[in-house]
Amino acid sequence: MRRALGSKIALYIVLALGAVAFLFPFYYMLVGSFQSNVDPTVAGAFPNPANLTTANYTAINERVNLLQGLANSGIFAGGVVLGTVVFGVLAGYSLAVLQWRGRQATFALALFVQVVPFQLLMIPLYVMIARDYGLSDSYLGMILPFFINSTAVLIFRQYFLQLPRELFDAARIDGAKEFRLLWSVALPLVRPAILTAVLLTFIGPWNEFLWPFLITKNAALQPLAVSLANFISNVAASTANPFGAMMAGAAVLAAPVVVLFIIFQRYFTTNDIGSGVKG
Repeated sequence: MRRALGSKIALYIVLALGAVAFLFPFYYMLVGSFQSNVDPTVAGAFPNPANLTTANYTAINERVNLLQGLANSGIFAGGVVLGTVVFGVLAGYSLAVLQWRGRQATFALALFVQVVPFQLLMIPLYVMIARDYGLSDSYLGMILPFFINSTAVLIFRQYFLQLPRELFDAARIDGAKEFRLLWSVALPLVRPAILTAVLLTFIGPWNEFLWPFLITKNAALQPLAVSLANFISNVAASTANPFGAMMAGAAVLAAPVVVLFIIFQRYFTTNDIGSGVKG
């Protein structure tokens, strides 16, 4: 009993230390965003209440339109998530469930895309999007290169492969067509995959700044990550507390991702996908 209790206590201590190490940067960012005078020492993590102010948020908002940047980030990330989910589900279902010539070759090609860094494709994509398609300074030009995500295709394929074939056979006997099968049988059973793909896909474009910066120099269209990068490079030194303003901008940028994770994290569980099959 004592050995089991000691092991449990040690486990909780290790988990608590890991949680503190993981959460401390977020806490330090939040505290730093409210400090009127920067305190780089360890004591800065426990600031004097008299040193706390919202002036950093006002300072960053005067130079970077936070609401406009958040709206642009939402349009960019939302468009990417929409394309990722729609085309990822369709392609994953086709690769896992349907039988057609060239399926294995297409799957191998999707795997091959995983080993090609996006940075190698950035210049050709930029020339194609900006020169050939004329989509510079537009939301579509930012969204289009990320509209189909091969990682999401592979995730959905693996989830669809786990579904019992008997479910599809029974629905086909009842006269269901493929889109009916996908909508009524497959999608409800792969909800964890959809939510995981939404969250993971959302984080990437939400924090992306290099590609949107290449596509548009129009500040009214730039996502918040791009605006903050420009602020750090060109404008930060003009503020009274540049580090505090940077922390404030980072806190605003991180807030939607944290909220989204809190909302969705309880759904990241594995469904009992075999429960719909008798016996």
